[in-house]
Amino acid sequence: MKKILVIAPSWVGDCMLMQPMLHRLLMQHRYARIDVLAPPWTEKLLRQIPEVNDVIINPFPHGALQLSARRQLGQSLRAEQYDQAIVLPNSWKSALVPYFADIPLRTGFIGELRYGLLNDARKLDKKKLPLMVERFVQLAEPSGSDVARPVPHPHLNITSEQRQQVLEKFGLTLAAPVAVFCPGAEYGPAKRWPVQYFAELAQTLRDQGYAVWLIGSPKDKEVADNIVALGNPQAGNLCGRTDLAEAIALLSCADLVISNDSGLMHIAAALDRPMLAIFGSSSPRFTPPLSEKAQVLQLDLPCSPCFKRECPKGHFNCMMQLTPEQVIKRLPAAER
Repeated sequence: MKKILVIAPSWVGDCMLMQPMLHRLLMQHRYARIDVLAPPWTEKLLRQIPEVNDVIINPFPHGALQLSARRQLGQSLRAEQYDQAIVLPNSWKSALVPYFADIPLRTGFIGELRYGLLNDARKLDKKKLPLMVERFVQLAEPSGSDVARPVPHPHLNITSEQRQQVLEKFGLTLAAPVAVFCPGAEYGPAKRWPVQYFAELAQTLRDQGYAVWLIGSPKDKEVADNIVALGNPQAGNLCGRTDLAEAIALLSCADLVISNDSGLMHIAAALDRPMLAIFGSSSPRFTPPLSEKAQVLQLDLPCSPCFKRECPKGHFNCMMQLTPEQVIKRLPAAER
């Protein structure tokens, strides 16, 4: 049985996009055991991905070297006798633990002078592999091989028992069609559709008979509170009240999802929920929602995508000019 350690990305959405790579590994190595070294905030997602055997918590904050602690963690993993490590982040630091763990095959893309740490260092052809999900899958292939196509979409299954348990915990029902708003974006404000636009859209959907739920992290609570305050007292504000596993279960109930480019967007796509995904500073040509039921909304402005956390020009036109009226025109019919 082949044992593989995957060094996961730091973002929830990127971890969801990793799932097709894990699936490909199991296609190649049928009885492989795949463990994932990942930040603690991604653990509840990873434990719902069936290809993952175990999650090892990566305790190192973003940007922290902590060389001695990384060496200790790597040495503690030697007893697992992994056959291969696949390092998805491109940083030098992310390749240290597999090196210290003496894993014989250490795979990843060339980046930050990692030649001594990776012995299966590959050159990335960004034009050939424009999507992040394709780049991840490439690392599951033998060196020199092309990506096996078609690349499957990420996929999550939530049982009716999981769903019902979370609904009961938060006192929610499915008596009306459910529209879930994901108004946050961890990366920064340039990826967030304006609060007043979400508020106006919530009123429209309420008038159409939808129950509106707001889902996000504790950091999104203030944004969600403002959406409620702008005329939406009936909206269920769950931001900061759920853990990630509960948020996933609630997203699986949605008849419609409206989301910024965020981790929850990728999870909603993996759940195959009807969705409008709103892009501003980022690009759907790199990390689109991978679902046939997802529509991407983005203005084709000369200044976007800029990939900045905040609008460098100060006008925020990529989001301000994408009005609620334009979004309302793209609303799909409820599936019920």
